[in-house]
Amino acid sequence: MGVVIPLEESKNKLASVKPLVDLTRADMERVNQLILSKAGSNVQMIPEVANHLISSGGKRLRPMLTLASACLFDYRGENHVKLATSVEFMHTATLLHDDVVDESDLRRGKSTARTIWGNQASVLVGDFLLGQAFRMMVDVGSLDALDVLSSAACVIAEGEVLQLSVAKNMETTEDDYLSVIRAKTAALFAAAAEVGPIVADAGKSGRNAMKSYGMNLGLAFQLVDDALDYGGKAADLGKNVGDDFREGKITLPVILAYRRGTQVERAFWRDAIEGGDSTDANLEKALGLITKYGTLSDTIARAVHYGTIARDALAPLPETAWKSALMEVIDFCIERVN
Repeated sequence: MGVVIPLEESKNKLASVKPLVDLTRADMERVNQLILSKAGSNVQMIPEVANHLISSGGKRLRPMLTLASACLFDYRGENHVKLATSVEFMHTATLLHDDVVDESDLRRGKSTARTIWGNQASVLVGDFLLGQAFRMMVDVGSLDALDVLSSAACVIAEGEVLQLSVAKNMETTEDDYLSVIRAKTAALFAAAAEVGPIVADAGKSGRNAMKSYGMNLGLAFQLVDDALDYGGKAADLGKNVGDDFREGKITLPVILAYRRGTQVERAFWRDAIEGGDSTDANLEKALGLITKYGTLSDTIARAVHYGTIARDALAPLPETAWKSALMEVIDFCIERVN
């Protein structure tokens, strides 16, 4: 069952990450070389597991944010490449750990590492990548950058635990949900964007602008992701539609449908999510209730709101190709619903 998610404004030309990709191409080639180098190990399973996920076709948006946010402030040097690689390793490690916690079978359209090598290997290789990330941060020699990224690592772990505590609990509020995605997703976006101006010595105003941009971009990104789980296509998602439903994840489309539903409808959600009765028939019913109460369009409206805050964070900065590309990324993240 497909669900159409209307946007408040339609544009003739859909936004793209291509301007950002083009601007960061040379530096991203160096990041990719460093990734391959630092994912290497004499223990054969480590590069096998790491490369399985690293080479699976992700957009590498987070390391591109680090590169772009440094170049936005005219950085000239090598350290932004090391920090971008650290950011990508942190992200990859969290994906390996996430798939174990969520018992996921698909990631970006491919079998997850846990289904091929097992849960233990996935967790341990994730730990290896985190270790390599911190070694590169130390190489950079910036205590401020190390502080920002290490703090993000702690917040992400807290977010994982918080998500476990609210899993399959239909009394979860929108505020609880936002706390989870702020920690699990937005914190790394914020850190990735903030370390660029740090190495570029851009000062506090530059750091604050990019941190706000990254945080709110991350919130918008995750809100759209959670809407797409009920309104997207498997080929586009790289996972099965309705996986969040089957895993009992409490996301905003479900929270709003539950809150707005009748007593009978709320009982259905408790049986399906808390009771684990996530059959295909119940997924169809869930999609019907989500459509009935318009919770996908409301979720996207929240994403648009955070996108606007991200745009305002960049507004005072000089007009450059870098700023323009970062602005377009906001639209791209939201327009994925098309």
